[in-house]
Amino acid sequence: MKKTFFTPGPSQLYSTVPQHMKTALKEDILSMTHRGKKFHEILEQLQNNLRELLQIPKDYQIFFVSSGTEAMEVTIRNCVMQNSSHLINGAFSKRFWEISQQLGKNAKAEIIEANGTINPLELEDNSELICLTHNETSTGAQLPLEFIYDLKKNNPDVLLAVDTVSSMPYVDLDFRLVDIVFFSVQKCFGLPSGLGVIIVSPSALAKSKYLAENNYDVGASHSFVSLLKSAEKFETVETPNVLDLYLLDKVTQDFLDRGIKLLRKATEEKARILYDFFAKQSGFNVFINHKNYRSQTVIVVDVEDENWSEIRQIELENNLVIGRGYGQYKDKQLRIANFFAHSVRDVERLTSFLRVRNY
Repeated sequence: MKKTFFTPGPSQLYSTVPQHMKTALKEDILSMTHRGKKFHEILEQLQNNLRELLQIPKDYQIFFVSSGTEAMEVTIRNCVMQNSSHLINGAFSKRFWEISQQLGKNAKAEIIEANGTINPLELEDNSELICLTHNETSTGAQLPLEFIYDLKKNNPDVLLAVDTVSSMPYVDLDFRLVDIVFFSVQKCFGLPSGLGVIIVSPSALAKSKYLAENNYDVGASHSFVSLLKSAEKFETVETPNVLDLYLLDKVTQDFLDRGIKLLRKATEEKARILYDFFAKQSGFNVFINHKNYRSQTVIVVDVEDENWSEIRQIELENNLVIGRGYGQYKDKQLRIANFFAHSVRDVERLTSFLRVRNY
């Protein structure tokens, strides 16, 4: 029996991926040149599909890199001369901040507890970029979209970058109210890891050009200007992960065929089942107390110490792989992925196995 992966990335493959991989092998996708007509057609179709699925404005650019972490570095290099501001409520928003520091920027951080109240950011007068993680994969904390939009409305001259690595394409984001959005494909898109996507506004692109013209280090091949030159020809700046690009195009089309509203609604229904179950089941406690701050795609629960051996046995007996806590929470929590690849039946199967144990 095949395993079901509830890990928050890499995670369960979307149901159509195996067939798409067979087709890719049959059509020699993995061996074709990334400078040829066939690849250009794949990349053009992928860009069009992403624009339709996510409702990306026509004047926003789509760039492809290797990961969400690389997207963080590319964003800082291309949008910050000196000063960035960061809201930190977990390990990955902290990573964004640390990358800015490592690049020699004056990176101001406002650190809140994952379970704390999220107050408006107090920006320095000279802040150039606000960096947020919409959905903290490490803690299961999610920022309300209105909080994000209000930041931009209250700071219209400051660029806003949003990490959506574990919430896109579930999150229905208004791109006109943000400047940089990035994600990777091994979570909600249900694909193999090794591909990141950056979506860039005209204002962010203009900032990158300004920095380059004034001799700031915006990167070489991965400056926004270089990425744009390739994207306009439906190419990439280096030999890319052709298979992941092909699969992303196919799965994005599958999402369009199925209906993104339906997929989002199903995600919320599965999240409700999981949160209701853990709220009532002894031996577990939902980590994020405030319902408005709870992730719909990564459900995090505290686990009492004596239950770990039972959970490991459940996994072994039922071919399940459940994510563990991140960092300091490794041996204290479960992180349960609730992505498009997970069905209601998968979620009900998981809760039924946990329910029968006498915690």
